[in-house]
Amino acid sequence: MNTRLLLALLTSQITLTAASGSAIADEDATLLDTIIVTATRTPQTLSETIAPIIVIDRDDIERSQALDAADLLRFHAGIDIGRNGGPGQVTSIFIRGTESNHTLVLVDGVRINPGTIGGAAIQNIHPDLIERIEIVKGPRSVLYGSNAIGGVVNIITRRNKGSGTQSFAHFSSGSYNTKQGSVGLHHNASAWRLGLDLNLLDSDGFPTRQESTLDRGYNNRSINAYAGTTVNSLDIELSHWLSDSNTEYLDFSLSPLDQDQTNSATTLKLGYTGIENFTSTAIVSLVTDDIEQNQSNDFVQTNNVIVDWQNDIAIGNNQLFSAGLWLSRENNESLAFGTTFDEDTDIDAFYVQDQLNFGNHRLVLGARHSDHSDFGGELTWSAEYGIQITPRTRISTSAGTAFRAPDATDRFGFGGNPELDPERARNIEIGLQHQINNTQSIRIAAFRNEIKNLINFFDPDGFLGPIEGVNVNVDKATINGLELGYQGAHGSWGYGIEAIIQDPRNDDTGRVLARRAKRSLTTQINYTVGKVQLGGDLLLTSRRNDSDFSTEENAGYLLVNTGVSYRLTPEYTVSTKIENLLDSQYQLANNFNTPGRGLYVEFRYSPAS
Repeated sequence: MNTRLLLALLTSQITLTAASGSAIADEDATLLDTIIVTATRTPQTLSETIAPIIVIDRDDIERSQALDAADLLRFHAGIDIGRNGGPGQVTSIFIRGTESNHTLVLVDGVRINPGTIGGAAIQNIHPDLIERIEIVKGPRSVLYGSNAIGGVVNIITRRNKGSGTQSFAHFSSGSYNTKQGSVGLHHNASAWRLGLDLNLLDSDGFPTRQESTLDRGYNNRSINAYAGTTVNSLDIELSHWLSDSNTEYLDFSLSPLDQDQTNSATTLKLGYTGIENFTSTAIVSLVTDDIEQNQSNDFVQTNNVIVDWQNDIAIGNNQLFSAGLWLSRENNESLAFGTTFDEDTDIDAFYVQDQLNFGNHRLVLGARHSDHSDFGGELTWSAEYGIQITPRTRISTSAGTAFRAPDATDRFGFGGNPELDPERARNIEIGLQHQINNTQSIRIAAFRNEIKNLINFFDPDGFLGPIEGVNVNVDKATINGLELGYQGAHGSWGYGIEAIIQDPRNDDTGRVLARRAKRSLTTQINYTVGKVQLGGDLLLTSRRNDSDFSTEENAGYLLVNTGVSYRLTPEYTVSTKIENLLDSQYQLANNFNTPGRGLYVEFRYSPAS
């Protein structure tokens, strides 16, 4: 990707920001009072949050007409997506240049990363089940444990935010014979709250590999259900999220194969507020990740029982102290390429966090000790400080550590090594956030993340040699980066602009880490006039190395999506979307295809409650 082109576009966007900022200084609305929970595991507004965070709300989701959660993430700078073909194919998330298994994915605060391969199946999470997504960049192992080196993606499912009954229905059809439909019903009364969302998606897809002309399809059935009530000071909720899918794909010999995958999380949540200035929340979850290969006996399966107990104590008006216990009892089974294992992993963790506010100063301190049944104890810590230097400007700085425990495949799969140590990271960051006026803000952040003990497969005499290869802790990486962002609104216009310049580099080889762009720029723009809403998303990214072992590169590209919605009545909306408007030819993984220009049409029914 041409560096001058990237800088020119970035300059034009900053010019637009400055011009529009002076024009809307008297607007009354605010963007910074959104309540988020992921950064500190406690409710707080965006304006209070020191950590860099992205919020994708329900309006953003409907405007995007995305087919899965990965499509919602890719139009945010600093989040690289790798995908082996079309819908339903293996998808990876790289946040701020870290590895794909350095991103922790939560559903309603419950981790869904499997213990077999590390990365969550985000391609199977349908947007119609999502109320909003909170992405916190940077290490969060103090609050969430393993995998949270690059960041945390918390997918929050839909709930009735008011009282009474809410319902919706949605149907869409488009390119590659893609059809999907959703229905939802939510009821919130004085004693009970109930909800059920269903989605069905089916697509013929397209050839996943460039060497083939055989379409590979995908179908998915997704369910989210919950029931809750409050008895005196005790709130009780039982919820169940399920994604059941079938994905057709091609192996390396281009043989047509398919596999079934089930992802689910069943959760019982108890919240107690019977003591003044004290709240206690206990969550018990059963999380499953099951992949069955239909042309052989190969499979991978994770069953994880998680207990998460958090207690929050308000000390006066300026301090909130949290302490929690987190337990995991995980079983991982696999049969793949002739290697099999059936292993249990136990993790016991205790964490504390203290949030203090004194005038213009905000301080967040935290620590966690994790006891892992395979490698022993791991201590992580974090410190964040922000100072409001003017009523509209805040400077912040943070430092912390994080880790990723070797998964069961690292330890017992092909090349497995039970003696592996955790991958460990140390991150420092400094940022500035300025609220131009009530509807606009800009932010800038510089960060450095040093990661050691990266796990790599080492085979001294090649794949066919007599010496078997083995996984070892051999690599180190340093990631330096600079992020810029702007969010705002002006009358009927809404804008979001983000850019990142980063250098994710292997310290031992000097190579840029695979499938991570050094520069990217994203823009989201929407315009509403009467019953019509116009929108567009732009992603401009530089070239990327395809793997750590070859010189092949994926070229930089420009991707543009655009759409228009028309509200027929207050309840009915019809929308169209053109994906890849410029019909850009690009790859997210070498020799794997990506969708060309496509047209999608949807009808949505969403009456007022």
